[in-house]
Amino acid sequence: MRGAAPSVPAAVREIVTGNRPIRDCLRMGLINYTALAARIRPDVEVRLGGHPVPLNTIVVAIKRHADSTRGAEAEAPGGPVLKDARIALTDGVVEVRVEGGGARGRRSVADLLERFSGVAEDFDLFGLPGSFRLLTEDLEGARRAVRSIPHGQGTLGAAGLVRLRITVPAERRTEAGPHVVELLHGSGVEFVDAYFSRDDMVITFEREHAARAYDALRSAAAGR
Repeated sequence: MRGAAPSVPAAVREIVTGNRPIRDCLRMGLINYTALAARIRPDVEVRLGGHPVPLNTIVVAIKRHADSTRGAEAEAPGGPVLKDARIALTDGVVEVRVEGGGARGRRSVADLLERFSGVAEDFDLFGLPGSFRLLTEDLEGARRAVRSIPHGQGTLGAAGLVRLRITVPAERRTEAGPHVVELLHGSGVEFVDAYFSRDDMVITFEREHAARAYDALRSAAAGR
C-alpha cells in the first residue's frame, strides 16, 4: 500500500500537473507565481490535512516545479530524467472510490482495507480532497468488499484499466512527474488519472492507449 506524500512540493506538483490550462501557462511562462499560489493555496492545504501553508512556501514550490519542468523539456525524450526507471504494467485494474473526508471517510477506508486483507495484495491507496481512490486488480472478492462497506460510501469507478507504475531514482523523483506527463502528451497518449506518491508514479490508461504509453516510457528509460 502506498499513500500520497504529505509535502507542499508534492501537493503543488499534483495540482499543477492535473490541470492542463495551468500546466501549459506555467510551462510557457504566462502565469504569475504569486497569483497562482493564492489560487491553489486552499487545495494545497486540503492535501496537507488542513494545515495552514504560508503563501511564500507555495510560491517557492511552484517556481521549483516550473524550473524542473523546463529542464525536463530541454532534454530529449530518452534523456536522463527517466533513464533506468523501473516500469511495471498491470492489466485488468479497477478504480474504487470512497467518498467523504474526515473521520467518516477514514473509517470507510479502514473498513475497506480490512475486507481487502486476504482478497487482494497488490493495490494502491491515494488520499484526495474529500475522498480516497484505491486501485486494485478487478477481482470478484474485491468487488464484494466494496459493496459491503458501511455507510454506502464505497463505489466502483472505471474498470478494465491498465496501471503503469513508474519508479525512478530518488534524486530525480521531483522532476520525473512533469517529464512523464509531457512525454505522454507529446506522444499523443491520453491517460485516465495520474497519482504521485513519495516513492513512485501510478498512471492509469484505457487499454487501447496502454501499449503506446508503455513503449514511450520504456524507450525513455532505456535512453533511446
